[in-house]
Amino acid sequence: MKMERGGDEFVGDERLRDRQFDGESSILSSALFLDHVGEVVLSVNSTGLSWKPVDCPCDDESCWHRKLTFTSTAKVNFSDIYAVELTDLGLIHQSILPKADCCFLHSDSEMYRFIVHGFQRSKTQPSMWMLAMYTFGHKDLQICELFVNQINAYLSKETGRPKSLLVFVHPLSGKRNGRRIWEGVGPIFSRARVRTKVIVTERTGHAFDVMGSMTNQDLNSYDGVVAVGGDGFFNEILNGLLLSRLKAPYPPVPPDFTDSLENELGNSVPNLNETAAGTSYECEDQSPLLPTSGHNQSGFSNFKIKKSDCSSGEQDSELCISNERFRFGIIPAGSTDAIVICTTGVRDPITSALHIVLGKRVSLDIAQVVKWKATSSSKNEPDVRYTASFVGYGFYGDVIVESEKYRWMGPKRYDFAGTKVFLRHRSYEAEISYLEAKREQNISDSEKDQQHGRAGDCNELENYDLGICRANCQTCRASSGCTTTGSRPATFYSNPGKSRWLRSRGHFLSVGAAVISCRNERAPDGLVANAHLSDGFLHLVLIKECPHALYLRHLIELTRKGGKPLDFGFIEHHKTAAFAFTSFGKEGVWNLDGELLRAHKLSAQVLRGLVSLFATGPEV
Repeated sequence: MKMERGGDEFVGDERLRDRQFDGESSILSSALFLDHVGEVVLSVNSTGLSWKPVDCPCDDESCWHRKLTFTSTAKVNFSDIYAVELTDLGLIHQSILPKADCCFLHSDSEMYRFIVHGFQRSKTQPSMWMLAMYTFGHKDLQICELFVNQINAYLSKETGRPKSLLVFVHPLSGKRNGRRIWEGVGPIFSRARVRTKVIVTERTGHAFDVMGSMTNQDLNSYDGVVAVGGDGFFNEILNGLLLSRLKAPYPPVPPDFTDSLENELGNSVPNLNETAAGTSYECEDQSPLLPTSGHNQSGFSNFKIKKSDCSSGEQDSELCISNERFRFGIIPAGSTDAIVICTTGVRDPITSALHIVLGKRVSLDIAQVVKWKATSSSKNEPDVRYTASFVGYGFYGDVIVESEKYRWMGPKRYDFAGTKVFLRHRSYEAEISYLEAKREQNISDSEKDQQHGRAGDCNELENYDLGICRANCQTCRASSGCTTTGSRPATFYSNPGKSRWLRSRGHFLSVGAAVISCRNERAPDGLVANAHLSDGFLHLVLIKECPHALYLRHLIELTRKGGKPLDFGFIEHHKTAAFAFTSFGKEGVWNLDGELLRAHKLSAQVLRGLVSLFATGPEV
């Protein structure tokens, strides 16, 4: 029974405050019992929950100790809460403090309970998110229901959280525990009321085929796609989506690359861009999952989002894959899980699941890789692939080829295969052309003032190359065209016509292009420590032929925290938006995040901010 008494609302005999403060949302407040703590006053407002110990008239030392204990865990924001659930009658346990019994339950008591589910950051590793549960109890069921309803009402206002997800589980990835990992994190999605359609893959390419065969109408019914597996499995899903829907032009190539192709293939070569120059991207051009696109004067792609009605019942409706809604998620279950480590900071399934249900978002560059036909008799069109972390040739490709012979060894096969390939020490003759990337030197004073005046939004150009990519990375936001109006991008390339193609030819032990830093447990800083998630650059790493001992030093530096694996005379490191590759002699193998691709001629470009992930970037 409810009654009014002096302007305060009462339920039964318990005082339940519901007040307005300075026009803000109402505050719901009442005395409840917090499991393992004791009696508290719980308050709910528009930002979250807070609680404090009940007022105690005594001066007992244990009560003061109890009050001080509350100060560090007295508030939880709704942004850190993913679910609340009403449970049955059950025990609320007394305080864990040995002498704090003055204002606490003297013994465990049975009450109606509700549980608030959230997370806490690890004190030693901020990127690690740990599950946190707060169990509150009360003798009156109505009070528990009132709090649950109020909390759910506020949680429903949290934007960006997914309601429906398509989940692919790779049962054989990594240590063959993909199914078990999903079973471990599945309850998080259930509690958060996220609908999941789970597909356990049965063969290689299963997820690719499913993504490619789904209609846009089917995909529009989901807020994203989640991969429970490794980097290769995520790229299989990514390619299944992009290859059937993304119509992006081929990467820019130098003129003589085009000439050589024409000499070999005659008129069968597609129309490539004729000029080689730098470019800037328009702010609204950063989600090129579109039906049409074209080249600009620099040879790069301009992508426009065609607004469409996602609620349309038309079978051929546009797929709404913009950064505002559709995202990819990865729950790590692979051998290296470099993408997860770079985008969440840790290789932890629970942390990744929390990023997903809480609707986190980070943009991610994607590399478009094109294998060109090698003979005029070939009837196949150029082979296009997409990759999210790394493209490698030579040593990197040979390790994957060798490791396939020892798949029964699990993840250890990479170490064994790597040792064999290292001892073989095979080099490849090739020529690599890459587009020179310069920061804009001719930005007007007014544009500089605008950029410098947006403190907290965009980095100054002078600081562009500094620091590692973190959560809310200013470099990625600035290079993505971060402005107050969203209409003018920050430009870091030189003016069109001033950029040029540079070359490197010789014998190489490996050729690698990193989209991200590629951090993993074997390489804590990754191949390129300061690579960013969404800055529009590839990091081209060319390792020339050298003695075994020097190459071993490079590999050892990769395994060291704070190591400098690129600081050697036989290594070239170039930041570029695109490169072209031609091999001489026997055809080698490219490694695209674990997928093999044999190619004499290959070109690649970075598509900035092409997709969004349920992640924030590593936290400090």
